[in-house]
Amino acid sequence: MRIALGLSYNGQGYEGWQSQLSRKTIQDKLESSLTEFAQQPIQVLCAGRTDAGVHGLMQVVHFDTQIQRDMSSWVRGTNAFLPSDIAVQWAQIVPDHFHARGSAIARRYSYILLESPVRPSIEVSRVGWVFRPLNHEAMNQAAQYLLGEHDFTSFRASACQALSPIKHIHRIDMRKHTTQSNSAYWRFDFEANAFLHHMIRNIMGCFIQVGQSFQTPQWMDEVLQAKNRDVAAPTFSPDGLYFLGPVYDTQWGLPEQTSAFDWLIT
Repeated sequence: MRIALGLSYNGQGYEGWQSQLSRKTIQDKLESSLTEFAQQPIQVLCAGRTDAGVHGLMQVVHFDTQIQRDMSSWVRGTNAFLPSDIAVQWAQIVPDHFHARGSAIARRYSYILLESPVRPSIEVSRVGWVFRPLNHEAMNQAAQYLLGEHDFTSFRASACQALSPIKHIHRIDMRKHTTQSNSAYWRFDFEANAFLHHMIRNIMGCFIQVGQSFQTPQWMDEVLQAKNRDVAAPTFSPDGLYFLGPVYDTQWGLPEQTSAFDWLIT
Protein backbone atom coordinates (compact mmCIF):
# COMPACT_ATOMS: atom_id res chain seq x y z
CA MET A 1 0.00 0.00 0.00
CA ARG A 2 1.31 3.43 -0.95
CA ILE A 3 0.48 6.37 1.32
CA ALA A 4 0.96 10.07 0.67
CA LEU A 5 1.39 12.55 3.53
CA GLY A 6 1.20 16.34 3.57
CA LEU A 7 3.23 18.03 6.29
CA SER A 8 4.20 21.50 7.42
CA TYR A 9 7.33 22.59 9.26
CA ASN A 10 9.33 25.51 10.56
CA GLY A 11 12.73 25.15 8.94
CA GLN A 12 14.62 27.15 11.54
CA GLY A 13 17.05 24.92 13.37
CA TYR A 14 17.10 22.19 10.72
CA GLU A 15 19.70 21.45 8.08
CA GLY A 16 17.12 21.38 5.31
CA TRP A 17 14.96 18.52 4.09
CA GLN A 18 17.40 15.88 2.89
CA SER A 19 18.77 13.31 5.32
CA GLN A 20 22.24 14.05 6.73
CA LEU A 21 24.68 12.22 9.00
CA SER A 22 23.83 14.75 11.71
CA ARG A 23 20.18 13.53 11.67
CA LYS A 24 19.12 17.20 12.03
CA THR A 25 16.88 17.35 8.97
CA ILE A 26 13.15 17.26 8.36
CA GLN A 27 13.41 13.95 6.50
CA ASP A 28 15.33 12.36 9.38
CA LYS A 29 12.75 13.49 11.94
CA LEU A 30 9.82 12.33 9.83
CA GLU A 31 11.27 8.91 9.02
CA SER A 32 12.21 8.35 12.65
CA SER A 33 8.68 9.23 13.78
CA LEU A 34 7.01 7.06 11.12
CA THR A 35 9.27 4.16 12.06
CA GLU A 36 8.44 4.61 15.73
CA PHE A 37 4.72 4.69 15.02
CA ALA A 38 4.70 1.76 12.56
CA GLN A 39 7.26 -0.26 14.50
CA GLN A 40 9.11 -1.00 11.27
CA PRO A 41 11.55 1.03 9.13
CA ILE A 42 9.88 3.54 6.80
CA GLN A 43 11.63 5.72 4.25
CA VAL A 44 9.93 8.53 2.34
CA LEU A 45 10.36 10.33 -0.98
CA CYS A 46 9.44 14.02 -1.10
CA ALA A 47 8.01 16.41 -3.69
CA GLY A 48 10.77 18.97 -3.33
CA ARG A 49 13.84 19.32 -1.12
CA THR A 50 14.13 22.53 0.89
CA ASP A 51 17.31 24.21 2.16
CA ALA A 52 18.34 24.85 5.74
CA GLY A 53 16.08 27.50 7.28
CA VAL A 54 13.38 27.19 4.61
CA HIS A 55 9.85 26.49 5.84
CA GLY A 56 7.27 24.10 4.39
CA LEU A 57 3.51 24.65 4.34
CA MET A 58 2.68 21.50 2.40
CA GLN A 59 5.57 19.22 1.70
CA VAL A 60 4.23 16.01 0.17
CA VAL A 61 5.89 12.62 0.63
CA HIS A 62 5.01 9.05 -0.19
CA PHE A 63 6.05 5.69 1.24
CA ASP A 64 5.09 2.03 0.91
CA THR A 65 3.96 -0.10 3.83
CA GLN A 66 2.00 -3.25 4.70
CA ILE A 67 0.84 -1.74 7.99
CA GLN A 68 -2.93 -1.27 8.09
CA ARG A 69 -4.01 1.90 9.91
CA ASP A 70 -6.75 4.47 9.50
CA MET A 71 -5.50 7.56 7.69
CA SER A 72 -6.30 9.66 10.76
CA SER A 73 -4.07 7.34 12.79
CA TRP A 74 -1.14 7.97 10.46
CA VAL A 75 -1.62 11.68 11.12
CA ARG A 76 -2.09 11.61 14.89
CA GLY A 77 0.26 8.71 15.53
CA THR A 78 3.16 10.15 13.57
CA ASN A 79 2.64 13.60 15.09
CA ALA A 80 2.91 12.09 18.57
CA PHE A 81 6.58 11.33 17.83
CA LEU A 82 7.43 14.46 15.84
CA PRO A 83 8.97 17.64 17.30
CA SER A 84 6.53 20.51 17.83
CA ASP A 85 7.73 22.42 14.76
CA ILE A 86 6.89 19.61 12.31
CA ALA A 87 3.34 18.29 11.82
CA VAL A 88 1.68 15.86 9.43
CA GLN A 89 -1.46 17.59 8.15
CA TRP A 90 -3.12 14.80 6.14
CA ALA A 91 -2.65 11.21 4.98
CA GLN A 92 -4.19 9.50 1.96
CA ILE A 93 -3.88 6.18 0.15
CA VAL A 94 -2.64 6.68 -3.42
CA PRO A 95 -2.15 4.31 -6.37
CA ASP A 96 1.16 2.47 -6.56
CA HIS A 97 2.23 4.51 -9.59
CA PHE A 98 1.86 7.83 -7.73
CA HIS A 99 5.21 9.51 -7.01
CA ALA A 100 5.45 12.57 -4.77
CA ARG A 101 8.10 14.16 -6.98
CA GLY A 102 7.56 12.56 -10.37
CA SER A 103 3.78 13.11 -10.42
CA ALA A 104 4.05 16.83 -9.63
CA ILE A 105 3.32 19.12 -12.57
CA ALA A 106 4.44 22.30 -10.80
CA ARG A 107 5.84 23.60 -7.51
CA ARG A 108 4.94 26.71 -5.52
CA TYR A 109 6.91 28.96 -3.19
CA SER A 110 6.28 32.22 -1.36
CA TYR A 111 8.83 34.66 0.00
CA ILE A 112 7.74 36.97 2.83
CA LEU A 113 9.84 40.10 3.16
CA LEU A 114 9.74 42.81 5.83
CA GLU A 115 10.55 46.34 4.66
CA SER A 116 11.38 48.29 7.81
CA PRO A 117 14.07 50.60 9.24
CA VAL A 118 14.39 48.14 12.14
CA ARG A 119 15.22 44.44 11.88
CA PRO A 120 12.52 41.87 12.76
CA SER A 121 12.20 40.42 16.26
CA ILE A 122 8.87 38.61 16.73
CA GLU A 123 9.05 37.36 13.12
CA VAL A 124 12.75 36.50 13.17
CA SER A 125 13.49 33.51 10.90
CA ARG A 126 10.00 33.81 9.39
CA VAL A 127 10.64 36.83 7.15
CA GLY A 128 13.47 38.25 5.13
CA TRP A 129 14.38 41.88 5.82
CA VAL A 130 15.37 45.04 3.97
CA PHE A 131 15.61 48.51 5.48
CA ARG A 132 15.45 50.54 2.24
CA PRO A 133 12.07 51.13 0.50
CA LEU A 134 11.28 48.96 -2.51
CA ASN A 135 9.81 50.08 -5.84
CA HIS A 136 6.90 47.79 -6.69
CA GLU A 137 6.62 48.76 -10.34
CA ALA A 138 10.34 48.31 -11.02
CA MET A 139 10.37 44.82 -9.49
CA ASN A 140 7.23 43.84 -11.38
CA GLN A 141 8.82 44.94 -14.66
CA ALA A 142 11.92 42.90 -13.82
CA ALA A 143 9.78 39.84 -13.09
CA GLN A 144 8.35 39.81 -16.63
CA TYR A 145 11.76 38.85 -18.06
CA LEU A 146 11.75 35.66 -15.99
CA LEU A 147 8.35 34.33 -17.07
CA GLY A 148 8.32 31.40 -19.45
CA GLU A 149 10.99 28.83 -20.26
CA HIS A 150 14.60 29.95 -19.87
CA ASP A 151 18.07 28.82 -18.97
CA PHE A 152 18.36 29.92 -15.32
CA THR A 153 22.09 29.23 -14.92
CA SER A 154 22.60 32.76 -13.54
CA PHE A 155 20.30 31.91 -10.62
CA ARG A 156 21.69 28.44 -9.94
CA ALA A 157 23.80 27.48 -6.93
CA SER A 158 27.19 25.95 -7.70
CA ALA A 159 26.17 22.80 -5.79
CA CYS A 160 22.93 22.35 -7.77
CA GLN A 161 22.43 18.75 -8.88
CA ALA A 162 19.66 19.39 -11.42
CA LEU A 163 20.31 17.76 -14.79
CA SER A 164 19.26 20.89 -16.70
CA PRO A 165 19.17 24.63 -15.87
CA ILE A 166 16.17 25.10 -18.16
CA LYS A 167 12.98 25.68 -16.18
CA HIS A 168 9.57 27.18 -16.92
CA ILE A 169 8.25 29.85 -14.55
CA HIS A 170 4.46 30.00 -14.86
CA ARG A 171 3.78 32.84 -12.47
CA ILE A 172 5.42 35.51 -10.30
CA ASP A 173 3.10 37.69 -8.22
CA MET A 174 4.07 40.31 -5.67
CA ARG A 175 1.99 42.40 -3.30
CA LYS A 176 2.64 44.83 -0.48
CA HIS A 177 0.83 45.22 2.85
CA THR A 178 1.65 48.51 4.58
CA THR A 179 1.32 48.48 8.36
CA GLN A 180 0.15 51.22 10.73
CA SER A 181 3.77 51.83 11.69
CA ASN A 182 4.62 52.53 8.02
CA SER A 183 6.62 49.35 7.67
CA ALA A 184 5.52 46.88 4.99
CA TYR A 185 5.27 43.16 4.45
CA TRP A 186 5.84 41.97 0.90
CA ARG A 187 4.70 38.60 -0.41
CA PHE A 188 6.32 37.19 -3.56
CA ASP A 189 4.64 34.09 -5.05
CA PHE A 190 6.42 31.81 -7.52
CA GLU A 191 5.12 28.85 -9.50
CA ALA A 192 7.20 26.83 -11.95
CA ASN A 193 7.52 23.33 -13.30
CA ALA A 194 10.59 22.99 -11.05
CA PHE A 195 13.25 25.14 -9.39
CA LEU A 196 17.02 24.99 -9.23
CA HIS A 197 18.99 24.99 -5.99
CA HIS A 198 18.85 28.53 -4.50
CA MET A 199 16.97 29.75 -7.59
CA ILE A 200 14.31 31.72 -5.73
CA ARG A 201 16.74 33.16 -3.19
CA ASN A 202 18.99 34.31 -6.04
CA ILE A 203 16.03 35.85 -7.86
CA MET A 204 15.02 37.62 -4.64
CA GLY A 205 18.51 39.07 -4.33
CA CYS A 206 18.13 40.52 -7.82
CA PHE A 207 14.62 41.82 -7.12
CA ILE A 208 15.96 43.75 -4.15
CA GLN A 209 18.75 45.28 -6.24
CA VAL A 210 16.10 46.48 -8.70
CA GLY A 211 13.58 47.49 -6.04
CA GLN A 212 16.14 49.65 -4.26
CA SER A 213 17.16 51.29 -7.58
CA PHE A 214 20.69 49.91 -7.59
CA GLN A 215 19.83 48.27 -10.91
CA THR A 216 17.22 48.86 -13.63
CA PRO A 217 14.45 46.36 -14.41
CA GLN A 218 16.24 45.60 -17.70
CA TRP A 219 19.25 44.39 -15.71
CA MET A 220 17.25 41.30 -14.77
CA ASP A 221 17.19 40.31 -18.45
CA GLU A 222 20.93 40.93 -18.72
CA VAL A 223 21.53 38.62 -15.78
CA LEU A 224 19.27 35.95 -17.27
CA GLN A 225 20.94 36.10 -20.69
CA ALA A 226 24.46 36.02 -19.23
CA LYS A 227 23.99 32.43 -17.96
CA ASN A 228 26.64 33.22 -15.38
CA ARG A 229 26.02 33.11 -11.62
CA ASP A 230 28.75 35.71 -11.01
CA VAL A 231 26.73 38.52 -12.64
CA ALA A 232 23.68 38.12 -10.37
CA ALA A 233 23.09 39.48 -6.87
CA PRO A 234 24.20 37.59 -3.75
CA THR A 235 21.94 34.77 -2.53
CA PHE A 236 19.27 36.21 -0.25
CA SER A 237 18.34 34.94 3.21
CA PRO A 238 16.34 31.68 3.51
CA ASP A 239 14.35 33.07 6.45
CA GLY A 240 11.26 34.22 4.55
CA LEU A 241 11.07 31.36 2.04
CA TYR A 242 8.11 28.96 2.23
CA PHE A 243 7.54 25.84 0.13
CA LEU A 244 3.80 25.91 -0.55
CA GLY A 245 3.97 22.47 -2.04
CA PRO A 246 3.59 20.68 -5.35
CA VAL A 247 0.74 20.94 -7.83
CA TYR A 248 -0.76 17.63 -8.96
CA ASP A 249 -3.31 16.65 -11.55
CA THR A 250 -6.78 16.45 -10.04
CA GLN A 251 -6.90 12.72 -10.82
CA TRP A 252 -4.95 12.05 -7.61
CA GLY A 253 -7.54 13.81 -5.45
CA LEU A 254 -4.94 15.24 -3.08
CA PRO A 255 -5.42 18.42 -0.99
CA GLU A 256 -4.11 21.62 -2.54
CA GLN A 257 -3.21 23.26 0.76
CA THR A 258 -3.14 22.80 4.53
CA SER A 259 -4.30 24.87 7.48
CA ALA A 260 -0.75 26.24 7.65
CA PHE A 261 -1.61 28.37 4.60
CA ASP A 262 -4.02 30.37 6.74
CA TRP A 263 -1.15 31.71 8.84
CA LEU A 264 0.88 33.07 5.94
CA ILE A 265 0.64 36.79 5.24
CA THR A 266 -1.65 37.44 2.29
